[in-house]
Amino acid sequence: MSDRFGIKPDEMMKMFAEFRLPNLPDLEGLAQAQRRNLEALSAANRVALEGAQAVARRHMEIVQSAMAEMTEAMRGMSANESPQERAARQAELLKAGYERAVANIKEIADLIQKSNAEALALLNKRFTEAMEEIKQMASKTGA
Repeated sequence: MSDRFGIKPDEMMKMFAEFRLPNLPDLEGLAQAQRRNLEALSAANRVALEGAQAVARRHMEIVQSAMAEMTEAMRGMSANESPQERAARQAELLKAGYERAVANIKEIADLIQKSNAEALALLNKRFTEAMEEIKQMASKTGA
């Protein structure tokens, strides 16, 4: 009796008996390497999350500060100012607000960049270590 490929069961068993698996690398070493990979990924995710939280906190501080400054500016507007004085004061406030906004955007961008760089450094370090581990395992199995 043959299977659907025309191979008899005893021929199939003979093929399996002759089949040789290549030398498998150290399975314990592979498991440890995978654990270290997951730990590095987890650490990078933690750094990224902490960075995102820092950005959110700073953003909230900026919004609160801007609201306080706007409230103070509105109180500072005097009804007895001339239209020219009021326009000059508004222009000053607008310029100062714009400069603060640009500085705040730069600060937020720097926070994001720093967080991303730290997370990427963790992953790059682990990748370098993993490549070295692979080389070592390959040299052991080739020996």
